[in-house]
Amino acid sequence: MAKPASRQQLVDYCLRKLGAPILEINVDDDQIDDAVDDALQYFYERHFDGVEKMYLKYQITQEDIDRGSANAKSPVGSGIVTTTGSSNVNGVTKTFNFYESSNYIQVPDSIIGIEKIFKFNSSTISSGMFSIKYQLFLNDLYYFNSIQLLQYSMTKSYLEDIDFLLTTDKQIRFNKRQNRLYLDFNWEGNNAGDFLIIDCYRILDPNEFTKVYNDSFIKKYLTALIKKQWGQNLIKFRGVKLPGGVELNGREIYEDAEKELEDIKQRMTLEYELPPLDMIG
Repeated sequence: MAKPASRQQLVDYCLRKLGAPILEINVDDDQIDDAVDDALQYFYERHFDGVEKMYLKYQITQEDIDRGSANAKSPVGSGIVTTTGSSNVNGVTKTFNFYESSNYIQVPDSIIGIEKIFKFNSSTISSGMFSIKYQLFLNDLYYFNSIQLLQYSMTKSYLEDIDFLLTTDKQIRFNKRQNRLYLDFNWEGNNAGDFLIIDCYRILDPNEFTKVYNDSFIKKYLTALIKKQWGQNLIKFRGVKLPGGVELNGREIYEDAEKELEDIKQRMTLEYELPPLDMIG
């Protein structure tokens, strides 16, 4: 299959690139499965086509509110002890504990990055029937040419600045190894049934989007990984003569694969990975 559309077809493609079935590729099936998982993980974490930008909806429950509010009321009674320490002042030993807050929600494993959450309460500046934006359209733009577009654009920019200062974005903390989205705000100001809109990045499920298996980067990277494992398996047979005088050289196969992987990773940085954004100001 020139265009693999499944996990097994991708493996078969890579083995053919290495010489199968003419050559016997001395790699175990479990080792190949590990290589596929490593290739997909690297693809998700570094390649700009490995993820998709998503807006996920989460409905707040009363349990979330109770858990998030309890830490503010009584951190000792509701928090989780993470560190215990002590101090000695004037011969008096004092023991103290540090507690981890539980103001978080669980996110799916497929989420690898979260940028922000959208505001809970829409301000009167940006939305609603009595918002300034609505009134501008209602009163000033009803007649054509009643207001200059430049003046309208400047007014909108000014109103957005006011909105930004008065209703700032909620502070969040997220680490993809935890699957927890920490929300640092007053949970008591929200009601059960309210929704959060999460601006995040989700990995592409190859079982649903089968074109992932046909990605040119994954095919090259996985082939090099299997080749490296093949050479590593054959290193201990260096110098062993096979029937017909053939000699296995696992070290050369391993070193060739290492060089190919280094070149592929360099191309990843230059061609496939999104550049980091500079902070200005």
